[in-house]
Amino acid sequence: MLIIQHLTAAGKSVILITHKLKEIKQSSDYCTIIRRGKYIDTVKVSDVSEDDLAALMVGRRVSSKVDKKEQEPGEVVLEVKDLHARDYRGVEVLKGLNLTVRAGEILGLAGIDGNGQSQLVEILTGLGKASSGEVLMHGENIVNHTPKYIFEKGVSSIPEDRQKHGLVLDFSVKENLILQNFSKEPYARHGILNQKVIREHATELIRDFDIRPVGCEDRLGGALSGGNQQKVIIAREVTNDKDLLIAFNPTRGLDVGAIEFVHKYLVQQRNKGRAILLISFELDEIMGLSDRINVIFDGKIDGAMSGKDADEYKLGLLMAGGKTE
Repeated sequence: MLIIQHLTAAGKSVILITHKLKEIKQSSDYCTIIRRGKYIDTVKVSDVSEDDLAALMVGRRVSSKVDKKEQEPGEVVLEVKDLHARDYRGVEVLKGLNLTVRAGEILGLAGIDGNGQSQLVEILTGLGKASSGEVLMHGENIVNHTPKYIFEKGVSSIPEDRQKHGLVLDFSVKENLILQNFSKEPYARHGILNQKVIREHATELIRDFDIRPVGCEDRLGGALSGGNQQKVIIAREVTNDKDLLIAFNPTRGLDVGAIEFVHKYLVQQRNKGRAILLISFELDEIMGLSDRINVIFDGKIDGAMSGKDADEYKLGLLMAGGKTE
């Protein structure tokens, strides 16, 4: 924001394209809203609230507050013990990390990008290897197993990179929606795909998750916009109904209406007794959704607090390696 202020003070004109309402309020004099490719309105930013901007962007009133009732968590689903790992350069990036996630709770993992979040998720999903430590899923050590084995043990994930790890861009939307289950009934029998069932499944999820354009069952995954690619992944992973859902920046690239929708689905999964590990670089998202929050710094958990007691100052201090009283 400081750069934008310097540019405008020097007489430059700046066009900022963003979904983030806080950025608009902090940086902009005027805001033009477009929705589904059409001009909606231009407003003076100082005259409108974030809620007003959200309503113009989505076409209805949007709640920025996550409706989440307190509930007692159940048994431990995921337990990570003394996890160590190195990156591609051989540098240690996880340095004895410990965390637990229980059934019926959302554990938020807050931290500045580059403190080991990516390597942790890669290990939890079988895409990366740990040098030592344990990853216990219902008490069974699944560390360094294959992604398929880990999925079958009850782990699903919304990955950090939707195009690299979330989709097969040259597959159709309907195929991407059954990636982990294509060989199972009712989608296949004796190795033969049931195209009718696959299409019906895709049509239902396209409708329920508002994946655009409508009727995109046969469209290639790579032909969708980034936000709609994200919706395909979320639709698939949420409906896999696994015991643990790892959500890494789940609302990246989505507008405020879609963000509200995704947050509701994550809370629904938590209310059904699923364990949710939420990794996000958006503090509002972490604080709004999490029952408990762990802070990751320099490859290990460096602080913890309940979601209801969290604030930006405490989290920011811990994320920078500081200590709270």
